[in-house]
Amino acid sequence: MTRLPTLISPAELDELFAGARPPVVLDVRWTLPRPDGREDFMLGHIPGALYVSLDDELAAPAHDDPMAGRHPLPDPQGFQATVRAWGVDEDSTVVVYDDNQSLGAARAWWLLRWAGKTDVHVLDGGLGAWQQAGLPLAGGPFVRPRLGTFTVTGGHRPVIDAAGAADLGARGRLIDSRAPERYRGEVEPMDPRAGHIPGALNRPTTENIDPSTGRFKDPATLRAEFERVAGADTLAGAASAAAAAASPQEPAGELGVYCGSGVTACHNLLALDTLGVTAALYPASWSGWSADPQAPAATGD
Repeated sequence: MTRLPTLISPAELDELFAGARPPVVLDVRWTLPRPDGREDFMLGHIPGALYVSLDDELAAPAHDDPMAGRHPLPDPQGFQATVRAWGVDEDSTVVVYDDNQSLGAARAWWLLRWAGKTDVHVLDGGLGAWQQAGLPLAGGPFVRPRLGTFTVTGGHRPVIDAAGAADLGARGRLIDSRAPERYRGEVEPMDPRAGHIPGALNRPTTENIDPSTGRFKDPATLRAEFERVAGADTLAGAASAAAAAASPQEPAGELGVYCGSGVTACHNLLALDTLGVTAALYPASWSGWSADPQAPAATGD
C-alpha cells in the first residue's frame, strides 16, 4: 500500500477498513467546556472506533508543580500501557479524529509521533466529513481490543522548556496558538495571568481550517499564512533542520509552538507538519508559564 499522508480523507479511511488489516481508529472528542466526549461517542461514531479521553489518556495527571501546566506530557512507560490498551502494534496503522476541527485529534497524533509511531494519520474534517461522505455511524459503547505490542520510546518530536520558549520568543521564533484576545491579554478564562510570552507571535489554530469545508486549508495557503507570521526564512530553517537531523530525537530548534496547556498547539504542529516543517512543542504552555510569578508577561499585539 502507498504510504498515506498525515491528513487522510473519509474515502481513504474507508479503503483502509476494507484491507486485510483494518486500522486502529481513535475518537478523541474533547472541548474545553466539555472535555468528556464519551456520551457523544455513544450516540454515534465511526464503526470500530475507540473513545479516547484526552484528559485521562493523552496527558499525565496534574503535577504538584503548577509550572508543569494543565496537560503535562505522559511518561513513556505509562503512555505505552495506554497505547497497548488501544490495541496498537508495531505495524498498526492508526487514524485519529474528532468532531471539533481536529483539535483533540491533533494532540493524539502528536503524542503518537512523539512516542515513535510513524504510521498515524488524522481524518481531515473529522466526523462531519465522514458523515458528509455518506458513510455509516455506529452507536453504543466500544469494546476494548486485545492488548497491542507497540513499544513507546518517547522523544521523537522536539519539546522545549520555559527557558527554550523564552529563547525562541526573544528571536521571534515562537508561535502562540491561542485566540487573539487571550494572546493580547484582554481576557484569561483559564490560567493565573493574562498575556503572552514576550516575543511570541500569534497564529490561532482556528486559522488552519477552511470554514467552508471544515478541513485544513491547502498547503500553499497554509505556507503563505505561516510565513506572514513567522517569516519564510524561519519556516525554511525549521524544515532544513528537521531534514538534516541526525536522529528523530534531535530537537529542531528553529521554531516553537505553545497554547494554553499544550493541546491546541498540536493543531499548529500538525499544520506545519503537512508543510514538511517540524516545530518544537512547549508542553506546559501558558498555563505553566503564567504560574511562575517570575516569568514576564507581555500584552497587546
